[in-house]
Amino acid sequence: MRISIIGAGFSGCALATELARAAPEGVDIQLVGVPDSFGRGVAYGEARPEHLLNVRARDLGATADHPGEFADWLNLTERARTSFLPRLVYGEYLHSRLQAAAQLSLAGFNRIAQEAIAIDREGAAFRVHLVDGSDFLSDRVVLTVGALPPQPLAGIGPRLALHPSYVAWPWQNGLDGIGAIDHIAPNQRVLIIGTGLTMADVVATLHRRGHRGPITALSRHGQLPQPHTDDPSPPIALPPTVLQAINAHDLAGLVRALRALTPIVPDWRSLIDALRPYLQGFWRGLSGTQRARFLRHLRSHWEVLRHRLAPTLARELEELRTRGRLRVRSGRLLRARRINEAVEVLIRERGFSHASREEFDVVIRATGFDTDVDRTSHPLIAQLRDSGLITADPLGLGIEASPRFEALDGNGSPVRGLYALGPLLRAQLWEITAVPELRVAARALAKQLLQQERRASVEIQRGMEALARP
Repeated sequence: MRISIIGAGFSGCALATELARAAPEGVDIQLVGVPDSFGRGVAYGEARPEHLLNVRARDLGATADHPGEFADWLNLTERARTSFLPRLVYGEYLHSRLQAAAQLSLAGFNRIAQEAIAIDREGAAFRVHLVDGSDFLSDRVVLTVGALPPQPLAGIGPRLALHPSYVAWPWQNGLDGIGAIDHIAPNQRVLIIGTGLTMADVVATLHRRGHRGPITALSRHGQLPQPHTDDPSPPIALPPTVLQAINAHDLAGLVRALRALTPIVPDWRSLIDALRPYLQGFWRGLSGTQRARFLRHLRSHWEVLRHRLAPTLARELEELRTRGRLRVRSGRLLRARRINEAVEVLIRERGFSHASREEFDVVIRATGFDTDVDRTSHPLIAQLRDSGLITADPLGLGIEASPRFEALDGNGSPVRGLYALGPLLRAQLWEITAVPELRVAARALAKQLLQQERRASVEIQRGMEALARP
């Protein structure tokens, strides 16, 4: 059996490692990914030294039965195990464990540091096309491409879109090999669109580079991610009121129960963390209407509580706000265009009917996470969508898939042999973007793929025995 994993970030590396450790001889594993972040992914491969993990080191092991593996790999002290380390270090850990698994594997293991741009059905197999024009056949294909490229920012004028004063992706390098963010002069006025984790990283980088000019961060709700505490919060058990709402898939009832508990529990973070093991099952039981209601009214509030900042980064942002260097606003960017030597923007603040005209020197898009397959510019995902091999979730949460991780085609039927893992499965699982959920899913899918291989081997052996009989 030939198994190809398309995407060499966390999801792809976790699955490849699980397969490499358990697959017998006769299985060929191919891990395909872009060269710049191969084996690390964008989140850890394109990070800078000041970009911190937002999970404690002790919880970031990439295997489900050894969550402390990352901390052990670094030989951390007990105190250091609860700290928030640089993301670059985590990228090295992922790359190291992938190499070790490949070297010890009984299966064939091939690393292809190229972008996959198209996948076509060919009989019972798939033909994978690479950016250099080459291609190969595979019996099974798993899409682990991670989050999709952010959508184009509405309101950006055509001149501005091509000008250095607009940074569409803060970590991109220019033709000179220098990062776009490194061209920003220390005194320039910066407008960041987005107030989530990507914005926090941008501000941290600007601060490290000695930026002194005013920074404005704008989003619809103007909410910053909440911070972790310096010391871990004690775990709690969910009370019957919460469990009852979860089991009944009662979204409104769950919100009421959580609001009633928040003033009582010692730390609301413990409550959010206690919910996580139940969230995939809860999400599966919600109707499309309930999911849409959550996305419309609750998503932004949930995400600032769920995806938190490392404490040191949170304090850095708060200090910049106190000193007037960072301003966080709620509203919409209506228009941005290049005028003379500045960027003229129209912003309508939340609660106001009229827009204000303002000037900045640089606009940075930091809108972060996206899984909208219908609108994506990702070449491979767009090709699969247009060919009918995958179907976009109507709420923009990735693709339609079966409970066995199989992609569904335009008729709602499973595409045998085509799977997905990671953020593309948000429509089915919602919580499938962080290490604890991804490592469990990677092991489950690896077991499923290898069970198929064993069944196929048995059938072949039986066929050979039948042919050998007189």
